[in-house]
Amino acid sequence: MPIKRFLVQGLVQGVGFRYFVLQAARGLGLAGFVRNLPDGAVEAVARGSEDSLRSLESKLWEGPALSRVDSVAAEEHAAEVKERDFSIRH
Repeated sequence: MPIKRFLVQGLVQGVGFRYFVLQAARGLGLAGFVRNLPDGAVEAVARGSEDSLRSLESKLWEGPALSRVDSVAAEEHAAEVKERDFSIRH
């Protein structure tokens, strides 16, 4: 199954963004993780069907009510995703 890395920029930390991504990814049956990055961005790495990954990307653009998404960069990710479920990394 394909794996994608998403890098989300904007007002995405301290607004429930990781929990929003967690719920969206689990609802789509994806495996992987989401985490805050030191530069203020949020990174999500997910494994699943192409359709589910596209749906997640769309949801990342929406974000939770208090967020502001300025950009979502998506790229194929070569590293293996060992998670069986989707989780938040701290």
